[in-house]
Formats: sequence, structure tokens, C-alpha cells
Amino acid sequence: MATTATKSAPAAVKEAARAVETQSRKVADSAQEIRQSSAQIEVAVDRTTQLAADRTILAAERTYAAWTRTGLLALAGGLGARALNGLVPEWLILANGTMLIGFALFCYAAAVWRHLHPGPPPPKPDVERIPGAALLAVNALLALVALASLVVLWTTAPPPK
Repeated sequence: MATTATKSAPAAVKEAARAVETQSRKVADSAQEIRQSSAQIEVAVDRTTQLAADRTILAAERTYAAWTRTGLLALAGGLGARALNGLVPEWLILANGTMLIGFALFCYAAAVWRHLHPGPPPPKPDVERIPGAALLAVNALLALVALASLVVLWTTAPPPK
């Protein structure tokens, strides 16, 4: 009987060793899967950050367009104030037109400033930004048109009633 007990003890040790070996392989496989998953997550996070940078650039361009569009509308309103001749006093036409054209000038300046200073720098985007010199040139031209409109508003005699 003693020999049976001694023979079963080495078998139990071998079985325990196999179980440890199997568990070790499972742990190693699991660690490898975690490494691969971590690498995939890192790539996904980098891509997400890249897309966020692109969205930031495109949002800045939409904001620029909104400021410029608002400025153009204010300029048109300032020039259109002259159409109120005969309906309201001349001083009110001049005040309204001056205020709207002044607001147009503000919008043109805000459009460029907001586009060139969007906040903290994002990661390098895939999307190219509109060159700052082009923005300055277009908005400077719009500002000159607004100033010329203001001069015309103040120096032109009101049309006859």
C-alpha cells in the first residue's frame, strides 16, 4: 500500500505542475492580448486627438465666416439706413448708419483676431488653416469699404423727398 501512495504523490505533483504550466500559459497569453489591446487603444486615441484638432480648425473657420457675414450684414444695414430719408429725422439716419458701420468694422477685426487666436494650440491637424495674410488682406479691404461707406453716409446729401 505504501508503494501506491508514493506512486500517486509524484503523479499529483506532475498534475499540479501541468496545471501551473497551463495557468502560466493562459496568463502569458492574456498579457500578450492586453499589450496588443493597449497598442490598439493608443492608436485609436491618437487618431481621435487628430480628428479633434481638425474639428478645431474647421470650427475656427466657421466662426471667422460668421463674424465676416455679420459684418457684411451690418454694413448693408448701415448703408440702407439712408433709405429711411423722410420717414425719420436725419440725425437718426446718421446715428443708425454710423453705429451699424462701426459694428461692421468691429466684426471684421474680431473675425481675424478670433481666427488667429483660437485658444490653446491643438495637436498638428491634417487640415490646413487659411493663411493669416489672406484673412488680414480680405478683412482690411472690407474695413476700407466700410470706412468709405461711412464717409459717403456723412458727406452725401439726403435724396429729395
